[in-house]
Amino acid sequence: IVGVADIAKDRQTPVAVSTIKAAEIVEKLGSNELPELLNATPSVYATKQGGGFGDSRINIRGFNVNNTAVLINGVPVNDMESGWVYFSNWAGLSDVTSAMQVQRGLGSSKLAISSVGGTINILTKTSDAKVGGNASFTYGNDNYMKGNVSYSTGLLESGLSASVLLSQTQGDGYADGTKFKGNTYFIGLGYKINDNQNIMFTATGAPQWHHQRYSLPISTYLAKGNGTDPNTKYNNQWGYYKGEEYSWVRNFYHKPVASLNWDWKFNETSNLSTVLYASWGRGGGTGTLGKINTFYPTSSSGTGGVYNSDGLIRFDDIATWNAGGTVADFGATRPLSTDYINGSSLGMTRRASMNSHDWYGVISNFHKDFNESFAFDFGVDARTYVGMHYRILVDLLGADGYKDTTDKNNPSRILTTTYAADPSWNPFVNIKNQDKIAYYNDGNVNWLGAFMQVEYKADDLTAFLQGGASDQGYQRVDYFIYGVEANILNPAVSAEQKSGWTYLLGGNIKGGLNYNINENHNVFVNAGYYSKQPMHGTMYLNNTNTLNPNYTNEKIIGVEAGYGFRSQGSVVNINIYRTTWDDRYARTRNSSLLQYTDYLGVNEIHKGIEIDGRFKASEKLTLTAMSSIGDWTYKGNAVGTTYSENDYSIVAANIPLYLDNVKVGDAAQFTARLGLDWKAFKNFSFDINQSYFDNLYGNLNATSFTTPGKEALKLPSYSLTDAGFSYKFNLGEKMHLNFRFNVNNLFDHVYISESYTSIIAGSDSTPATWNGVDTSNQVYFGFGRTWNTSVRFNF
Repeated sequence: IVGVADIAKDRQTPVAVSTIKAAEIVEKLGSNELPELLNATPSVYATKQGGGFGDSRINIRGFNVNNTAVLINGVPVNDMESGWVYFSNWAGLSDVTSAMQVQRGLGSSKLAISSVGGTINILTKTSDAKVGGNASFTYGNDNYMKGNVSYSTGLLESGLSASVLLSQTQGDGYADGTKFKGNTYFIGLGYKINDNQNIMFTATGAPQWHHQRYSLPISTYLAKGNGTDPNTKYNNQWGYYKGEEYSWVRNFYHKPVASLNWDWKFNETSNLSTVLYASWGRGGGTGTLGKINTFYPTSSSGTGGVYNSDGLIRFDDIATWNAGGTVADFGATRPLSTDYINGSSLGMTRRASMNSHDWYGVISNFHKDFNESFAFDFGVDARTYVGMHYRILVDLLGADGYKDTTDKNNPSRILTTTYAADPSWNPFVNIKNQDKIAYYNDGNVNWLGAFMQVEYKADDLTAFLQGGASDQGYQRVDYFIYGVEANILNPAVSAEQKSGWTYLLGGNIKGGLNYNINENHNVFVNAGYYSKQPMHGTMYLNNTNTLNPNYTNEKIIGVEAGYGFRSQGSVVNINIYRTTWDDRYARTRNSSLLQYTDYLGVNEIHKGIEIDGRFKASEKLTLTAMSSIGDWTYKGNAVGTTYSENDYSIVAANIPLYLDNVKVGDAAQFTARLGLDWKAFKNFSFDINQSYFDNLYGNLNATSFTTPGKEALKLPSYSLTDAGFSYKFNLGEKMHLNFRFNVNNLFDHVYISESYTSIIAGSDSTPATWNGVDTSNQVYFGFGRTWNTSVRFNF
């Protein structure tokens, strides 16, 4: 591996680790998303969430992705404001991934980053891949289509090398009204300067758009079904407009990342690896503004108001009313006017919340071998980030304009310019001159980190000690709620609009050792402490420049021990762990009310045991098994504040949350999996996997734990079967044709994959239940049976 990536090595690195290689990704991913492959590993829970293209999420040991470090070739990609990773921005990663390694727990990365749950390191193709290429096409359920071509020159005599890849994916989406289209590009250029120096440039991006859906009460899914069996595909956010599928919620984004790697070997004992990287994000997600008389744009029941009898939104009728026409069941027409102007409470408008950014960074690591036993690493990690947040008009839906009153410096503006909800291929789009509504602010983050590691290697013993420190700076600039300079000739941002910089120190220390008892058995232990700076949003109150007086670093302590067995193709790993997480910041969202809640003072304890193994029964038959048992609970109580997403006003403050000993939701605390891979005869293989998920609880929310003694909602357990087969035609020495067929959820099992509420049956006025779950709970149902087939030509 070239560069700054820290890859765990079997029987050497003392961490719990699982690796998925490119061949398995190509074979088994199909139309699934990259995080879902990790469900085959212990303590991982990945779901499709709403089911929109790229909307999958992942949870490791009970910690979601903003507390799991995600790196691409050793470069961190978690959002510098929220810590989140939107996999729709990386929808093309599966096309360029050569290996994906998940390190559960503190991990082996030397960077001073927060790997509370674990570290996912995705390694992409490099320019010096062996010469050759491939072309593939995949077709699946709901008109899923994907085409892909790639080629690598290999290392040429001149020292140059190149790899390129292009792909396009589109489809109607499994859930109703979730059509999508995405593209992927990758380019890698390398140059071997001499035997001691290599440079490599890589750039990849995935411009895409996709329609989405939000969680709904179980009662709505049942009503849109037959009353007994839920319509798990129902989506209350879409309809037809001018004969085309149209959705209130459409995500569109392009986030290319480019990096320049330089590896310099000074001598046999010293080397320097440096990467300069940059990422530019442009795009956002659409939503609603306004209402028509007493009707709002959506209803969690999907009935009445703007819905037709099929539960689809009547966009053509909305446009008629917005333009001054009569729609009988909408009630009174608009007041007569020369121009029909929408507003925050008059007419219905499609807007987009934009979340663009510019991000630049450098990581450099110096390595020195003092002798055969001792090695030393020292490095720096510097980043700067500007996040640009605002809203724009996307579609006036028949109206002539929109009146915005939110900009203090330009009150009561009438805006008529709309912008397409499509990803821009230009990552340097200047957003300064776009007409903005509702809010407009920047989140600025600076980061400077330093790290070091001492490593010891003997015949049977390896050990490491790592330490890292970081200084994170926060600044907020708001162009709407604060005044500009009085001198109109001076367009500079005023002192009032720009907060000062606030810097917080953080860091970590961790260490571990691995002992190989003999060629078959090894044991390891590791432990560490993190002081993790809060997210950018935690630092400021109610989306203003007022600094939160209660901000504090989150504190994480992790300990882990493991055992490994290796013999004649068989592998067994057993790990036990305990992680305490104090002063955690958390945020949850109520999509039906367009509200979110911030929590302070959340403390958690996560502990568990993990077992996984691979057994080669014969040359043709391999068996795999995995199980993880977690016990994840909250410790003590917390306080929450709920805000409106439309104007960020406070809906409720100082909400007491009685969480002590409540189970942590959002991920299955018990998982198990059995798999079989059978090479039935030459060039033909078959595989089948059975997965089981239990102890899955409803997510943290602001309404279920305001009185003592409440418990988390336990969702029904479920089991899924996935299968597939492959056949390869050899067409020559280096050419072959591969056919693959996958089917997921073979038996079309109906199950709840996550709940955003935690309402216990019998605790409210709704007596109805489905599989023992109160039907007023807002949930996502998992996908039913899906399939895909592909053909791949390698040359």
